[in-house]
Amino acid sequence: MTTIRKGLVLALGISMTALSAAACGGGDSEVPAAAGPNEHVELTLATFTEFGYEALIPEYERLHPNIKITHRKTGQGGPYAQDMMTKLAAGSGLADVQAVEEGHLSDILSKSSKFNDLSKIGPSAVSPDRWLSWKYEAGKDKNGKLLGYGTDIGPLAMCYRKDLLASAGLPSDPESVKPLFATWDSYFAAGAQYTAKTGKAWFDSAAQNFNAMVNQLPVGYLDTGDKLTVENNQGIKDAWGKVTDAVAKGESAKLTAFSNEWNSGFKQSAFATKACPAWMLGVIKEQAGPENAGKWAVTAAFPGGGGNWGGSYLTVPTQSKHPREAAELAAWLTAPEQQIKAFEAKGNFPSQAKALENPQLLTATDAYFGGAKIGELFAEQAKKVAKPQYKGPNDGQIQENVASPALQSVEQGASAADGWQRLVDGAKKLAR
Repeated sequence: MTTIRKGLVLALGISMTALSAAACGGGDSEVPAAAGPNEHVELTLATFTEFGYEALIPEYERLHPNIKITHRKTGQGGPYAQDMMTKLAAGSGLADVQAVEEGHLSDILSKSSKFNDLSKIGPSAVSPDRWLSWKYEAGKDKNGKLLGYGTDIGPLAMCYRKDLLASAGLPSDPESVKPLFATWDSYFAAGAQYTAKTGKAWFDSAAQNFNAMVNQLPVGYLDTGDKLTVENNQGIKDAWGKVTDAVAKGESAKLTAFSNEWNSGFKQSAFATKACPAWMLGVIKEQAGPENAGKWAVTAAFPGGGGNWGGSYLTVPTQSKHPREAAELAAWLTAPEQQIKAFEAKGNFPSQAKALENPQLLTATDAYFGGAKIGELFAEQAKKVAKPQYKGPNDGQIQENVASPALQSVEQGASAADGWQRLVDGAKKLAR
């Protein structure tokens, strides 16, 4: 549980040039037949950061003696995604099984003709019921084509410093704090109380909370017709107002997530609460250090109900010469049994319904967070996530390269109105 997929959240803004170039590969009707049982097949598998597949690959090869797998593993998500989009545009070079991070999924879905429909070429035994419904549905394009088998997820809970909340006279045990984190209004109200009492920041970054709020909405930056909604989306306007009001009250530590200053902020007690997907626990442990063990806690609550941040899919590009074998490998890697093994190896939280009922998951605890039953806690949070929000082209870029800098400008002194206009204008440029 100590290795964390740090690259998941790095650099969503990637170059999308040359994507209009034609890519080779036909549709599902041209998918080659599967190889015979004695025919040697070489497959490539491309992933980034930590998927927990190191022990699974040789296991699969033992079960399938005619299959040889070459694993291409990239250290960070940003460079991986840029390389993937370049190869997609070029029409060659992608792996037979290509992992896609949630933040880049919208760009893949908009190029769905370049990927095989796994509901057609995958093993017949693979049922949609294998996954949480929202995870499965998010892997489809707007026409219902299934581009990806879901791997891990990042269900959201709230992490907080028990000692810091107690110093402000606020509840601090995991059960009693839940009302503070019930809604965004209650969360920011508690933050105002904390900041007024201590003179310190309540949360790390305005952008972190705003992104979570926007992702909870029925409609995000783009509607299903890929039309930009920002200017007239009341939900986004309300989220902007609440976050920037909290900034004006001094609740933000004004830190850019995953920057050196943000990393240092954990050790320096620069903020009291943190939006906390399952994989964030490892980040906190690494950055806060052993001296803060037991001070951090996590509770099964998140403002507005549930949410998800992070996770990936395994796709089979039409560039693959062995798509049916690739789909079979992707199906096996995303089976509940393998996802539990990946969780035990690297802490990747599974998206499969049966895996969320597995005793090995439900009994997992974390001593750093006071012995919290993190498996049970995040399984509970995962089931609170509503229907997936549609993500149109450039959705990730709007979030990372427009909304986040706009909020940072407000944290640095710009008015909320000026920051909002920056968001609207920047989103319009990307949506052209």
